Amino acid sequence: MISSDQAIIDKLVTARIALLLKHPFFGNLATRLKLVNADNWCPTAGTDGRHFYYNRKFIDKLTPKQAEFLFGHEVLHNVFEHMLVRMGNRQPTLWNIAADYAVNQILVENKIGEMPTGSNKGFQDDKYKDWPAEKIYDTLKKENKKNLEKLGKLIDEHIDWGKEPGSGGKGKDKDKKEGQGKQPVYTKDELKKIRDEVKEAMISAAQSTGAGNLPGAIKRMVAELTEPKMNWREIIQQQILSTMKADYTWMRPSRKAWHTSAILPGQNNDQMIDICLALDASGSISNQQCKEFLTEVKNIMDQYKDFRIHLWTFDTKVFNPKVFTPENAEELLDYQLGSGGGTEFECNWEYMKDEGINPKKFIMFTDGWPFTSWGDEHYCDTIFLINNEYERNIEAPFGMTVQYED
Repeated sequence: MISSDQAIIDKLVTARIALLLKHPFFGNLATRLKLVNADNWCPTAGTDGRHFYYNRKFIDKLTPKQAEFLFGHEVLHNVFEHMLVRMGNRQPTLWNIAADYAVNQILVENKIGEMPTGSNKGFQDDKYKDWPAEKIYDTLKKENKKNLEKLGKLIDEHIDWGKEPGSGGKGKDKDKKEGQGKQPVYTKDELKKIRDEVKEAMISAAQSTGAGNLPGAIKRMVAELTEPKMNWREIIQQQILSTMKADYTWMRPSRKAWHTSAILPGQNNDQMIDICLALDASGSISNQQCKEFLTEVKNIMDQYKDFRIHLWTFDTKVFNPKVFTPENAEELLDYQLGSGGGTEFECNWEYMKDEGINPKKFIMFTDGWPFTSWGDEHYCDTIFLINNEYERNIEAPFGMTVQYED
């Protein structure tokens, strides 16, 4: 016999109080979720960032510790926006499994309640420590694992809150009827508002908890949202200019003064600037971002009378390599970012060694997710310009790491 709704509510409230006492970050975010009986449409549990939807039969089977774990699970899905925006065009089932691997690992590692066992056992593997869902998804897809259900099951319902149940179409406001046995549906504007609410609540909960009591992934996310960072353009310019000793010459006037009536001298360097640029073709960099990056590099190069830029795209190998000098510098902005599959950073160093290229600076524009190693730290001075909206504080194991911001 299933416990009464009040008994289920008492169990859930008790679980949230336990989290507040033992893990205040999770407890603070769990208590802001409104408890809603969803027996008519939700077979387990789920969240939209504002509510905690539950099925009485499912909750009745959980121990108090497992209920704590479930709240932590929902909290992390909200914090990481797994069900709101991050899935994109990925295969839903595999994405949902990857998202559960990501949050369950954090909960197990930080001893948040107890993970359900038996038929309710969730997906968890220590090898995914500190991995975001996107990286786990790519690995699962690459490994092409069969019978993933044998490794675990989804603990909760992963719902696309912008689509009507079972329709694949856009939901309408009139369908959003809390407490009337229907799954809620939200517009894009409403989903954005929910995301902003969750983000604000997360920062507040983290600040009240203290950085020392936060899981590493949460600490990095909060730091990204609250700490100022130096503009990537300034860092790249400083790093390129640091390779040269400069004085001035009238041989090549500075283009930055062309809009004035004065003719200013350009810089005269005792050596040629020689750099390599590699663009990650895994899909993390848009053509617009690529053009902004190359425009910044070209503006820097316009200050010099002689330079050589080796530019290429890469996935598991290097392709479309081109060399740019002052003679064809204008063509740099016409370079097209190629498309590929997979990401093997080592291929860049293999290419440079095979071609006898030893640059003063090697700049890789990437998402920071190599399948294996980051490359050869001893070959040349390397800068990793990382564009990754899902993992904002990736640090390369060598060289300099710079975070790209639009």
